[in-house]
Amino acid sequence: MFGDYSLGDLGAIFAMQGFAGLILFSVYVLMALGLAIIFGQMGVINMAHGEFMILGAYMTYLCSGFFQAHLPGLFPAYFFVAMAMAFLASGALGMLVEWALIRHLYKRPLDTLLATWGLSLILQQAYRSIFGAREVGVELPSWMMGSIQATGTIEIPINGLFVMAITVLITLMVAGLLFASRYGKQVRAVMQNRVMAGAVGIDTGRVDRLTFGLGCGIAGVAGAAFTMIGSTGPTSGQLYIVDTFLIVVFGGAASLLGTIASAFSISQTQSTLEFFLSGSTAKVITLLAVVAILMLRPQGLFTLKVRR
Repeated sequence: MFGDYSLGDLGAIFAMQGFAGLILFSVYVLMALGLAIIFGQMGVINMAHGEFMILGAYMTYLCSGFFQAHLPGLFPAYFFVAMAMAFLASGALGMLVEWALIRHLYKRPLDTLLATWGLSLILQQAYRSIFGAREVGVELPSWMMGSIQATGTIEIPINGLFVMAITVLITLMVAGLLFASRYGKQVRAVMQNRVMAGAVGIDTGRVDRLTFGLGCGIAGVAGAAFTMIGSTGPTSGQLYIVDTFLIVVFGGAASLLGTIASAFSISQTQSTLEFFLSGSTAKVITLLAVVAILMLRPQGLFTLKVRR
């Protein structure tokens, strides 16, 4: 596999694929953060999480077209508005879904899996009816185009740097929200002991609804980031949902650090292997490696120690 390359070529390949893996890592982290929050606190297996991501991507597409047609002078800054709209739209839909569907199915994981899988099919058809079956692309502002020449053989895309910066910012904001705010204390209290949290006056239903909306909103921002590296179609979210669940389980449910470490490991491995092997083979090898590690450490890379 490596015999046809010199050491210099291999170094350049690993560097380029490593950076490509960082862009994939950014999308994985944003997707997995929301899913880890929902699954860790509520025990809900949200099979429609990918569709919330695609809603964010479509909102970005709509914002791009609106600014091009009506506010061309502000087009260079449209992406920041698009991310806010993606978060609000996906978060609002998530809160509606939690109120109308999920809250009736707590402590019934199989039912939530089937219900959210059905919801994902409904949302896919809705996107197909509204936006069409063809994939759509987003035009990026000129300042996000091009690349930085790091060395003679390594170029770093500017939009990739922007995605990673956004990922770092959102991760820090989520960490601050969960560990340094009153709402975060309530979330962790409900996560550790729902009955006791309710007994001391915490409105667990409100916390659940806000948490589900937060998780879906973060997925919407992941959809906005996704438009930089791929085109958007009604079924695009299904391409990421399996990998996202794998990241959450591998990192350890309810562990923010575990989610980040897991997303980094899987994205880097997959990106590097895809250069030398086919995409499907790279996925199979990555999956087998994760399964082997989980057999030795079934609780994942990191675990949250709580008193039961």
